[in-house]
Amino acid sequence: MQIRDLPYPDPGIPDVRSGPRFLLWLGRNQLGGQLKALAWGLLHFTGIGGLSLGAGLAVQAVVDRSGGRLALSGGLIALFGAAIAIGDTMLHRAAVTNWITAAARVQQLLARKTAELGSALTRRVAAGEVVAVSTGDVEKIGWFVEAVSRFLAAAFAIVVVCVGLVIYLPALGVLVALSVPVLALAVLPLLPRATQRADVQREKAGKATELASDTVAGLRVLRGIGGEELFLGRYRAASQEVRRAAVRSARMWSLISAVQVLLPGALLLAVITYGARLALDGRIEVGGLVTVYSAVTLMLFPLRHFEEIAMAYSFSRPSARRAARVLSLERTAYEDERGGLDDARPTGDLYDPATGLLAPAGLLTAVVCGDPDAAGRLAERLGGHAAVEEKSPSVLLGGVALDDLPLDAARASVLVQDKDPVLLSGTLTELLDVPASGAVDPEKALAAAQCGDVLDALVQASVDGSGDPMRSRITERGRSLSGGQRQRLALARSLVTDPEVLVLDEPTSAVDSHTEARIARSVKELRAGRTTVVFASSPLLLDHADRVVFVHEGEVAAVGAHRELLRDEPGYREVVTRETEAEQEAGQELEQEQRAKRDPIMEPAASRAREEIEESA
Repeated sequence: MQIRDLPYPDPGIPDVRSGPRFLLWLGRNQLGGQLKALAWGLLHFTGIGGLSLGAGLAVQAVVDRSGGRLALSGGLIALFGAAIAIGDTMLHRAAVTNWITAAARVQQLLARKTAELGSALTRRVAAGEVVAVSTGDVEKIGWFVEAVSRFLAAAFAIVVVCVGLVIYLPALGVLVALSVPVLALAVLPLLPRATQRADVQREKAGKATELASDTVAGLRVLRGIGGEELFLGRYRAASQEVRRAAVRSARMWSLISAVQVLLPGALLLAVITYGARLALDGRIEVGGLVTVYSAVTLMLFPLRHFEEIAMAYSFSRPSARRAARVLSLERTAYEDERGGLDDARPTGDLYDPATGLLAPAGLLTAVVCGDPDAAGRLAERLGGHAAVEEKSPSVLLGGVALDDLPLDAARASVLVQDKDPVLLSGTLTELLDVPASGAVDPEKALAAAQCGDVLDALVQASVDGSGDPMRSRITERGRSLSGGQRQRLALARSLVTDPEVLVLDEPTSAVDSHTEARIARSVKELRAGRTTVVFASSPLLLDHADRVVFVHEGEVAAVGAHRELLRDEPGYREVVTRETEAEQEAGQELEQEQRAKRDPIMEPAASRAREEIEESA
């Protein structure tokens, strides 16, 4: 796989049983790239090791005053230099390719899983963790995958050099061969503690990032209540914790680097001291001493890859564990292609067996829940976004379980608009350019969502001077708009889609009452003949619904018209009017007392009026 061939046609099915298994799966899927990098790495490190031989032969040729051997040594040095240059260039090319393609594979897997889970993903995994996995963790995983081949090439080159030194000059070669494993493994006892400190640093950095994003998102509200300094203080404290954790982690890694410098330096001193004595005694030639010294010096570079692979694994292992945890999530307990159903979209009533909620086809059904969180979870269930741990049966559309439908068919049949919908950046035309039935054009949808003032605001903020609101740009997440304006644009987008079933979770919570009443009337007219479910507690919306369903403690408690439920259902009245049961009883007692006080006074006048009517008759 080359970078130009990305994205993968099929990133594959990952092994997500654990972080190391996920890393092994990635390595197996890039076996060709790993072998290519290994081959170029062997050429590169063999050239490095061969330089020491050429240098030793050249020095010995000078000592022996042999021009022929000096020329041969120069040719060997040139040959090994070319091997180093070519090997290093191609190794870097292959390593970067392995890094990018591994990261791209993980990102494709995460994107596929996100599309599969939808809103259920953030219920089971924190949004900050998903962002961390798809950004920083992906890079660390790619780093380890590409470092493996370079490490193997370095390890093989070191073994070859040690064996060659033992054969070429046993007196010094044995010393070097025994010392190299100590140099390579000396940092292993320090790695667990270094990894632990690095994990603590990443955890604190994630919390600080989450706090910063929450502060920025709610900055307008914080300024309104004067709480920005409080949250800024919290972020300062969190950032200081990150700094202290980073310093502690850096101290451990600096200690590891110091060990990697100290021990090779001690080996060089030992080789020089012992080799000089052997040369003075005439047991080795000067060229042999230069060869061993050069080999040990040049071998320090491959040894650095032992430290790198240890760091790469310690950083990538928790990243791979987090990625595997996200990728192991499943949309439902059922498979998407069960029962041999095709992509045909069912029609009919929407029914939830878990709560008993029924939304008849073609009607506007309003759902009232006392718990807003329970309402959000129920709205997601109606769209087939239930999590795996929910053991309740699937929602039915026209008698067909949404869990039995292919994912695309289920999403096209039932559209759920969240309580806090996201507006993507771009022009208004691009925002409303969504898969749709074609029955509702953008102008009708914008009019039904009462977006007239939103269009005026977009024209005023437009920089192209065209005066066309459809060409005006919307900033990231619609931050330049108010909460009510964002809600109405999101509602217009949902109306343009025109699904068989539209589920709206508090679509007008940030809209004033007059606009809310017009939206309720317009949406009912536009969605005539289509099934619409609105989760709300506003009387203005409830009064326009064809039927109202009151859900209490996870079950349907009452069904009827808004005014009937308001009169006959105390629990419903408490949720809609925000009055407690005690306040309702107190109001009824007060009304009875006032009626009792009025009756004695009004009774004589009423009697005289009845007598006058009878006489005139």
